[in-house]
Amino acid sequence: MVNTISKVAKSLGINIETVRFYERKGLIQQPNKPKIGYRDYPKSTVDRIAFIKRSQELGFTLNEIQGLLNLNDNPCKQVQEMAETKLLNVQQKMQDLQQLERALKTVLLQCEKNANDEICPLIDALKK
Repeated sequence: MVNTISKVAKSLGINIETVRFYERKGLIQQPNKPKIGYRDYPKSTVDRIAFIKRSQELGFTLNEIQGLLNLNDNPCKQVQEMAETKLLNVQQKMQDLQQLERALKTVLLQCEKNANDEICPLIDALKK
């Protein structure tokens, strides 16, 4: 069975243009076009596209994914270092979001207690 671009895209739940975009970015190689018929995408390319999509879902950028895909020397150590950096970034974002959550809860409590409809504690807090 030939893995055409449309079959690959459909099986992965992506658009054909996404496959072409990955080709242009150098994330995957476009298979050679046979004299008769369609390009056949090997399983390794399909797996690579699935890896790219999953990595994006986890928050990796295409540049970071390219780095993961290009690892040749000591891949486990380099992958570990990248993952540790990503973890630190995620933890910082989580702290920032928790701080935002606390601030919003505080302001919302002030809004609930506010009897003066002409003064908005939320707007006042954003002005600061």
